[in-house]
Amino acid sequence: MVKVMVNDKIMDRSEAVIDIEDRGYQFGDGVYEVIRIYDGVMFTGDEHLERFYSSAEKIQITVPFQKEELLDLMNQLIKENNVKDGSVYMQLTRGASPRNHVFPSKDIKPVLTAYTKEVARPVESLENGVAAMIADDIRWLRCDIKSLNLLPNLLAKQAATEQGCYEAILHRDGLVTEGSSSNAYIVVDGKIKTHPATNLILNGITRQVLARICQNNNIPFVEEAFTLDELRNADEIFVTSTTSEVMPVVKLDGTEVGDGNPGELTRKLQTLFVEEFESVKKAHSL
Repeated sequence: MVKVMVNDKIMDRSEAVIDIEDRGYQFGDGVYEVIRIYDGVMFTGDEHLERFYSSAEKIQITVPFQKEELLDLMNQLIKENNVKDGSVYMQLTRGASPRNHVFPSKDIKPVLTAYTKEVARPVESLENGVAAMIADDIRWLRCDIKSLNLLPNLLAKQAATEQGCYEAILHRDGLVTEGSSSNAYIVVDGKIKTHPATNLILNGITRQVLARICQNNNIPFVEEAFTLDELRNADEIFVTSTTSEVMPVVKLDGTEVGDGNPGELTRKLQTLFVEEFESVKKAHSL
């Protein structure tokens, strides 16, 4: 039987109950994280929890657990479900109270839920690359908060799917921000460019890992907004996320990127990223 977590209790999924007046259900009043699991080990779990606490603080929700306690609970859940390659999803809402736009009183307790699932690495897409389309960024102005309010992202992702694309790359008035569920990058003359970590994007954990990898390997990594023209004329394009890793984009709006194959620098970054999570797995097994 699949196990899930509600607050600090791990239980069968069939036993889990959430109040119909939970503010996450009625208002999207909460935050979430998705953490990748490789061979039973969470990758960048600490970094994801840091962002989880930061997002909660930005919308004035206090996480009712210490970070180490929460990390232990996630590891217990992974072990209970015997997840090898997959992810753990965790969500915190402001809690259940009579529906009102105003925050409830302080005695209302936040509600934490979590579950795991098996997710294979997208090996074929990583090897061959994917298609993407361009779409308007119609999201709110606090994209730095990993909130439950994802309807604009869903609309963009659905539009991409209907056009046979893996991702929608978003822009505001001609400046590229990120993907519907990823961070977006271009490569020009051996230099990587990506939107700076402002309120207009989510500072992805994979993005942070990639920035560190580039610094350690003397690969130019520039946090600077780029235009749609730069996107369309880039030598290489790729996107990153927890489950997509370093994903090459080989076709944009139906036009091949470069020669239509994953670029040389993207390939190098993929290799370095795999080395990163393999080292974490190795350290955990010692």
